[in-house]
Amino acid sequence: MCSDKMSSYSSSSSTVTVDDDISAVPQDVIQTHILTRLDGPALAATSCASSQLHALSTQDDLWRQICSATWPSITDENVSRVVSTFPAGHRSFFSDAFPALDHLRQPSERNPDRHLPNELVSCVDIHYKNALIVSKTHVIETATDWFYAAPLRVDLFDSKDSVLAPTLHGGEGDTWLKDLEENLTLSWILIDPVKKRAVNISSGRAVAVERQWSAGDVLRARFATIMAGDYNSSGRSGSSEMEYVKCEVAVTCVRSKEEGGEVHVREVSMQVEDMEGRSLSGRDSLVILQEAMEIGKRRKRGEGGQNGKVRYEEFTERKRVRKEKKDKRERVLDMACICVGVSVFFALWFFILYV
Repeated sequence: MCSDKMSSYSSSSSTVTVDDDISAVPQDVIQTHILTRLDGPALAATSCASSQLHALSTQDDLWRQICSATWPSITDENVSRVVSTFPAGHRSFFSDAFPALDHLRQPSERNPDRHLPNELVSCVDIHYKNALIVSKTHVIETATDWFYAAPLRVDLFDSKDSVLAPTLHGGEGDTWLKDLEENLTLSWILIDPVKKRAVNISSGRAVAVERQWSAGDVLRARFATIMAGDYNSSGRSGSSEMEYVKCEVAVTCVRSKEEGGEVHVREVSMQVEDMEGRSLSGRDSLVILQEAMEIGKRRKRGEGGQNGKVRYEEFTERKRVRKEKKDKRERVLDMACICVGVSVFFALWFFILYV
């Protein structure tokens, strides 16, 4: 039998028809010439077709090749060792990391004393028109007081580092913006080495691309996933309005001023932000990310029309409306304070003048 996660792929892939005499086909032919040509979703669908195909399609070597081709960063020796310890090896890792994250409901009960991971492993891969331009792993040490209290921000590069992207030529004006939005893809996978779970926090394609006018020929592409974010530690658990957070990865591309100048990826950073526009602390972010790993649903990207860009725009609109309401309340409060102040002033003036 197939697991629930893997069977979800079969519903979104073409149906595999298996004849009664499939056993007549040599297994080495199926393994070498058929299964190796399939991508992850197709291989998952094939594994649900028959017991024989299930046995052949769940071989870890097959899934290792698919995962390595999809995310070159996981070929790092330490990461590969961790992935191999997942319940079903690379197959479990693929089912966690390949689909889009759909975590828009908070858990019915949240344990404030839950055990949080001591570290998270980030595996980041950036492609431009299917050509790999960035592949890097980064270990986030989380078991420190400083991490818990400080706003979470993970920088993939040091401040002076950059990566030359020879295939990323750019264009003029809005052409470059559109080109990056359509052709730049990013995967940022977080791995919990202890609980053997992973989650891809990227939207895949950019949800917004903007030019940094004050910094010359610089573009910033944003990849964002919206998640349930109501958490007890900030005292907003009693709010009647559902809280969401934005997990955003920003990629900054810089082009030299010379004609046909080189393009460098200057900055790749990740942070979590609430609906007030505040960066969440490391502890609050860790709670949300761990819940997304463990209970967040995974769905085909764009399923039901709710792709990353749509949800990002909905989050931005909610944030705008909330800010307008907050500004309105503050203006009313300021006006009330002014009225009280004026009333007190005239009362004192009247008292001094006539008494």
